[in-house]
Amino acid sequence: MHMADALVSPAVAGTAGAIAVGLIVLASRKVKEITRNDIVPLMGVLGAFIFAAQMINFTIPGTGSSGHIIGGILLSAVIGPWAAFITLSAVLMIQCLIFADGGLMALGCNIINMAAMSCLVAAPMVYRPIAGDGRTPWRLWTATIIASIVGLELGALLVTLETELSGVTALSTSKFLALMTSIHFAIGLIEGIATAIVLSFIVSYKPDMLYAGVTGDKTSSHVSGKTKRVLWILGAVALILAGGFTWFASENPDGLEWSIAKITGDTELGAAQIPSTAFLPDYNSTLSGIIGGVIVMVMLWAITALLFRNRRK
Repeated sequence: MHMADALVSPAVAGTAGAIAVGLIVLASRKVKEITRNDIVPLMGVLGAFIFAAQMINFTIPGTGSSGHIIGGILLSAVIGPWAAFITLSAVLMIQCLIFADGGLMALGCNIINMAAMSCLVAAPMVYRPIAGDGRTPWRLWTATIIASIVGLELGALLVTLETELSGVTALSTSKFLALMTSIHFAIGLIEGIATAIVLSFIVSYKPDMLYAGVTGDKTSSHVSGKTKRVLWILGAVALILAGGFTWFASENPDGLEWSIAKITGDTELGAAQIPSTAFLPDYNSTLSGIIGGVIVMVMLWAITALLFRNRRK
């Protein structure tokens, strides 16, 4: 769902960018209030995990399209919506600036469409009320799947709206909306199932690792051995995904490009444009996933260190 600059006008890009910056500032203030001591390693490792997972496009059967997870519901379920928003925004920034995945001018739109809609809307308004403390399997699975679909559908709706307001393309709004919402419903369903599997593992191994606001446990006195083991497992999975599984990613166009192609017959309009700051455009190195994951992890650790510095003083 990464938007390219070709879809966005300067006015829409500027407005979305300002909103995204405002949300990031607000989220930073909210994250500073978090008292659980495992938030720093969790944000770093989960950020790397989501970066690696997003590199794997899976085929949507019977459509000729592909999709990848967003990760907002998974992040929000473990570290809360505000920390999740910061984490996913960092992933999107690295994807754009280092790998040209999503346009530089469209970065604000992408942060709103993917990070804000999943972390700040679908997670608190859909996932949390249904999932409760996350320890009842059917509630966890139902909440995760529905919230994943809602987050993707809201993002698809905003992509269509932003494209229409930009007025730089001749896409039919009604057709574009119908295609975007239908294909992203399928992507959201698959993401929901995948997310539920990961969360089920976490709950079975260390249920109090879920977001403190869900479980009611507002503090974490130390990073326990079990938490460290979960972090090592997620880190190892991220390394495996980034280093090898990306070779098996689907070559079909993603949901956005597929929707554009259905209308125009060409995916070029939806293709990511390469900004001058992109060091590894189109993930053109076999080590791109590992490099990106490490950059995301270091970036998030640096951000959280700065956020918590004054509090420690």
